[in-house]
Amino acid sequence: MTKPVVSLDQVTIRFAGDSGDGMQLTGDRFTMDTASLGNDLSTLPNYPAEIRAPQGTIPGISSFQLHFADHHVQTPGDEPDVLVAMNPAALKANIKEIRRGATIIVDKDEFTTRNLTKVGYETNPLEDGSLDSYKVHAVGLTSLTVAALSELSLTRKEAERSKNMFALGLLTWMYHRPTESTENFLKAKFGKKPEILAANLLAYKTGWNYGETTEDFAVSYEIAKAHMPAGKYRNISGNTAMAYGLIAASQRSGLKLFLGSYPITPASDILHELSKHKKFGVITFQAEDEIAAIGSALGASYGGALGITTTSGPGVALKSEMIGLGVMLELPLIIIDVQRGGPSTGLPTKTEQSDLLQAMYGRNGESPVAVIAPSHASDCFAIALEAARIATTYRVPVFILSDGYIANGSEPWMIPSVDSLPDLHVEFAQTQEDFMPYLRDPKTLARPWAIPGTKGIEHRIGGLEKADKTGAISYEPANHDLMVRARAAKVAGIEVPDLLVDDPDGDATVLILGWGSTYGPIASAIESLRANGEKVAQAHLRYINPFPKNLGAVLEKYSKVLVPEMNLGQLAMLLRSQFLKDVIPCNQVRGLPFTTQELVDSTMAVIHA
Repeated sequence: MTKPVVSLDQVTIRFAGDSGDGMQLTGDRFTMDTASLGNDLSTLPNYPAEIRAPQGTIPGISSFQLHFADHHVQTPGDEPDVLVAMNPAALKANIKEIRRGATIIVDKDEFTTRNLTKVGYETNPLEDGSLDSYKVHAVGLTSLTVAALSELSLTRKEAERSKNMFALGLLTWMYHRPTESTENFLKAKFGKKPEILAANLLAYKTGWNYGETTEDFAVSYEIAKAHMPAGKYRNISGNTAMAYGLIAASQRSGLKLFLGSYPITPASDILHELSKHKKFGVITFQAEDEIAAIGSALGASYGGALGITTTSGPGVALKSEMIGLGVMLELPLIIIDVQRGGPSTGLPTKTEQSDLLQAMYGRNGESPVAVIAPSHASDCFAIALEAARIATTYRVPVFILSDGYIANGSEPWMIPSVDSLPDLHVEFAQTQEDFMPYLRDPKTLARPWAIPGTKGIEHRIGGLEKADKTGAISYEPANHDLMVRARAAKVAGIEVPDLLVDDPDGDATVLILGWGSTYGPIASAIESLRANGEKVAQAHLRYINPFPKNLGAVLEKYSKVLVPEMNLGQLAMLLRSQFLKDVIPCNQVRGLPFTTQELVDSTMAVIHA
């Protein structure tokens, strides 16, 4: 008998299990199949901080959350509608965040006395009534997978590794996702390992057939395509978008792209992605440490390339002296900081926004740099191009402050036409008499970009203070004061767009001002607040140093300004000091992004204060 199909406008699903259960792969494949159907979506991968925590323990749980809909979505969702838990630890680690009435699919084979005891369950939650407020499907994911693969010459342990594909097949059936894409992916990934390929394909198809035939799942669900502007789309993560943006900047500027990097979570994927694109003239160098990485990038800039380095907060600390050298040399340099929880090693796989003040001031002396931040995953493409524009036009180091949420999360991205990308063409200094390496452009205050080896423009570089115009070493007090002020004026004079404010009727008294990855949760909260009749405005900063020129006027217009940040109030501190506006901080440092409801509640408290 054909099972009924229920139409939904949106759903949030979380896959959770041991780090070896393949939850990231499972979530990624479900996301790709969902994107191919035309749904709008947002994802939140969540990795364990330990490389290999003991199996079946809460510290070792990995999860992947996906929110998809027939309309525009801003966040990966507050409370999952569906939890797939591969063991008791996955259930216990996630149950508090699952809404009442949600669907929970568990691998009942893993709910053994030993596994239950390991995470502190005194009784089996599948039997003690504690899950009665949820729709629980206890499925023998392990035993069904092993049985399905019994004809293959695999050990039981090898067969069990395919249970994530069984779960993926079941969810693919439940939500009418296409199967061809995942099947082709498996063929490409395991084509040289016929036994492994056969096991994964068979487990995937068995999971799909289980959903079709079992009485345990009475209905399946459909979510229609989202109405989105016409164009060619692909699903993209923030780190991948950043890599593509850097390649585009290289092509549009005519400069070779050089990345000097030392691997660090969660920035390493930019290095991995760029290393695949040598055909575009990309050079990637995995250095022995953070200092060598940025040193090589600065050297590449001196040689006339687009010098880039990627890192996270601990790496920025090690790179600080070399960034100061970049300020002194006045060369283009892009520093991408994919922020994570700190201090020290902190929370290496979790997100945070706590490096803002480090990017602004974390160097000795007066050493200003430009600071910009993407607002969501696909925005990383545009922000990379903008960083290249600023760095090459003004000859300054530029910080891009991404974070783990943006870097690992994904969303649909409409691929732009090449003609729509900015022209970043660069003019180098040419052979001339009486060359002055620190003679500034009257508009940008940038000094010439002189490539070593060019006849007649030989010049000295180094970390000692330079004389105005000539670039000779100078200890003169008046010259040092002049050069410090010139470098500061150059950064302050960078042209950036005015801050846009979303205030439909122009009569809101409360403004929510964010930066970086708070964009999605703030936008989602604004939608909810306005639906309930509240008049609230929203603005989002992509440019932090310098601030947009109209920021002061925007702040003065609103009687109350709420500033949500995943830190203890760093942007709020900058706004208070520069504009003397008593903004209201809204802070959390849990290693997770804000939820929509958290910001709705915080805003309502401000409105009615």
